[in-house]
Amino acid sequence: MSRTLIVIGLCIVLIGLFWPWLSKLPLGQLPGDIVIRRENFSFYFPVTTMVLLSLLISGLLWLFNR
Repeated sequence: MSRTLIVIGLCIVLIGLFWPWLSKLPLGQLPGDIVIRRENFSFYFPVTTMVLLSLLISGLLWLFNR
């Protein structure tokens, strides 16, 4: 359990350090992301972004468990 918490903490620190570069990636603006904008309403559903993040996280977890 402690090893898992340490790895999660290190991942959060790395994301924080790389955030200036990560925020410039076009995640959330990919083809397949659903955006509906009306006068008093906006709806955003990032389908493609979530699929890519899921594949990335699954791949990383697969590598760590080997």
